[in-house]
Amino acid sequence: MAEKHLHSSDPELAGVPPRYSSSEKKNDAYMEGAAVLGGEDDAARYGYVSRGLKSRHIQFIALGGTIGTGLFLGIGKAFTQAGPLSVLLGYTFTGVAIFAMMQCLGEMATWLPLPGAIPQFCARYVDDALGFAVGWNNWYAAAITLCAEISAAALVIGFWEGAQSVNVAVWISIIWVVIIFLNIFAVSLYGEAEFWFASLKIITIVGLLIMAFIVDLGGNPHHERLGFRYWKHPGAMKEYPSQVHGDLGRFLGLFSTLVNAAFSYGGVEMVAVAAGEAENPRKNIPKAVRRVFWRILFFYVLGSLAIGVLVSSEDPGLLSAQASGRSDAAASPWVIGIKNAGISVLPSIINAVILTSATSSGNAFLYSGSRYLYALAQNRQAPRIFLTCSKKGVPYYAVAATAIIGALTYLSVDSNGGAAKAFGWFQNLTTIASLFTWCSVCIAYLRFYKALKAQGINRDTLVFKSRFQPYTAWFALIYFVIIIIFNGFAVFIKGNWDVSGFIAAYIGIPLFFLLYGGWKIIKRPKVIKPVEADLTTGKAALDAEDEHWQREYKPPVTIIEKIWDWLV
Repeated sequence: MAEKHLHSSDPELAGVPPRYSSSEKKNDAYMEGAAVLGGEDDAARYGYVSRGLKSRHIQFIALGGTIGTGLFLGIGKAFTQAGPLSVLLGYTFTGVAIFAMMQCLGEMATWLPLPGAIPQFCARYVDDALGFAVGWNNWYAAAITLCAEISAAALVIGFWEGAQSVNVAVWISIIWVVIIFLNIFAVSLYGEAEFWFASLKIITIVGLLIMAFIVDLGGNPHHERLGFRYWKHPGAMKEYPSQVHGDLGRFLGLFSTLVNAAFSYGGVEMVAVAAGEAENPRKNIPKAVRRVFWRILFFYVLGSLAIGVLVSSEDPGLLSAQASGRSDAAASPWVIGIKNAGISVLPSIINAVILTSATSSGNAFLYSGSRYLYALAQNRQAPRIFLTCSKKGVPYYAVAATAIIGALTYLSVDSNGGAAKAFGWFQNLTTIASLFTWCSVCIAYLRFYKALKAQGINRDTLVFKSRFQPYTAWFALIYFVIIIIFNGFAVFIKGNWDVSGFIAAYIGIPLFFLLYGGWKIIKRPKVIKPVEADLTTGKAALDAEDEHWQREYKPPVTIIEKIWDWLV
């Protein structure tokens, strides 16, 4: 499909002042915006996002950008429910599917690195209705997850003495303002914050893995070698739910960890969302996608193994923390395991890391939510005002619209009233949003794969070519669909029926298809034929920029430069 004409006009632009002066009109952002938005008039009035995320920002967003409280706290629930081996296997199996999905997303994002990315890929290669559904579903999920992370960060502060006397609404306000500040001025500020947040998380997790290894081998105050004793008693795989016994109970326990792991991996696609604002994306995005493998291996797989040797799945402290719903360091299986080993200095350190992780995750979800809204506006599925960017390339109306949802966090303050329950219902709508996003990525890739073939584009010429396609995409798609269908299996076990549990598990399914069906009925878009899929709009401008980046790139010379280049 040919490039859209660069001088097309938009009737919605009447009376809107231009965002670029005539002297600025030929810069890279302007030319890319003109190509992607559909005309120079649009680019002049709305502006366009800037490629202000450096390589180190992208690499660390990929490694640790959206790791929130799940890895430090949420994993405890799966651990007490299913046992150490089930958690290890569950996080490993889901990690393989996530890596497969990211290979698909990486190939598309390297071919055409667009801001927001996923809704645009769906609308270009599959169907406008799918782009609409995944875009609004993702925006809502990101906005509500922003609230959840702000709430978690505020509650974590209460772990320290003296903080309990301050109303939690004060901490919510401070964290909310900080997150908005990191997003509203320049994308480079968001990237810099995520670089340091992710660095702290990576250093902490690596330190915990080393400590767990030493403690397990007897390097603790008790000089006691732990080995795999907790895998023998109470057992490596526990029966779940309690009404089911034997091999079936252990299998269902394992399956429950797949669901928990899927929620923990939420946001892993963030690197593709940021592709539209990354410097030299044809070089940096493939590198970042490949590093998702190491994120999965070191953080989730080795992390779950380390917890399994440090603490029993029936540890009284862990069970009581899960029963009481605590969300600070006292509920972390890392802290409980190492305190049991006689090391008492860790809780405050871990609590500080949990606080920064929740703040970092909130920061990332405000960013991604605003870019999904921006992508929807590009697809003409949201008001065009959300395309408006500042001189620094920040879509500030999209940021503001997403950030304002953060006010819902104050509902969580009313811990015993209806407001807190309402907040819980809002969160229930997001439980499987990530799974629908990943399914949509796989579907978009399968259509992208067919479009390349139909339009005579050899995949061997691609900068990043994922392996074993289209089987990789089909594997990930089927895996995620199975989790969506059976994620609430426990409520169907005899004697285990729970209305709120059923709704929490499945309300996201009709919500997604309501969005899809609503757009389909109102606009009646047709499924896009592979030969007609838009593979090229905006690509020429990106290719020109890519040539510039390749000319400007200076290969490392010294050993230190080579190490730094490899790292970031």
